[in-house]
Amino acid sequence: MTHVQVSNNVTIGILALQGAFAEHQTALQKLSCQKKISVVLVRTAEDLSVCDALIIPGGESTTIAFLAKLSGLLEPLRTFLQKKPVWGTCAGAILLAQAVENTKRGGQELLGGISVTIARNGWGSQVESFEAPLSIDGLLDPSTPFMGVFIRAPVVLALHPSTENPPIEVIARLPINLVPKSQKLTLHDEGDSSPQDSQSIVALRQGRHMLTTFHPELTKDSRFHEYFVRTCVVPTLL
Repeated sequence: MTHVQVSNNVTIGILALQGAFAEHQTALQKLSCQKKISVVLVRTAEDLSVCDALIIPGGESTTIAFLAKLSGLLEPLRTFLQKKPVWGTCAGAILLAQAVENTKRGGQELLGGISVTIARNGWGSQVESFEAPLSIDGLLDPSTPFMGVFIRAPVVLALHPSTENPPIEVIARLPINLVPKSQKLTLHDEGDSSPQDSQSIVALRQGRHMLTTFHPELTKDSRFHEYFVRTCVVPTLL
């Protein structure tokens, strides 16, 4: 069981319109804290209003956005993002992006919040899904790799840092030897074995917000959920 220090009771919402929200709920319930973490499955603006932070799960980003619009949640979610921490996984990462490419016909509703451009299904189709061990210094027990589960995963195409927004902190990159053959990374030089191309980024933070292009909730490892609570949520409660 993963331990995290929380100074006050905290309520974390999970957007529960479509996708892997139940798996996120299970991961959060594994965390052991001094104070209770309450989990709310968010389906209405009223549900959202009681939350200190929010997770937007993997699933189908256009479907989640469509259902959020039908539920009257799009604008409350955008307002929430301006004040409180939000973590998006896979489809959730797409919704948090500033811009998205490879959308379905008719475009894609976005919430924004993180200054990146993302491509839907950037690693390929469902049959090209894969798993890869990731080395991440900020996690508990960093010497143990975190297994990233990539299912029709988006790809970060570009970062858009500015003096008007918090700096972007890269949390994890996909090692070049694990990049699917269908995806080409641009190397800075021919001898670079770990290119700093944005396409290799699979997890990042900007201010209180975080995105992962993979699915931490589909593993039995709750360290990424602990990381979100410890680094993004707890500081807003102090």
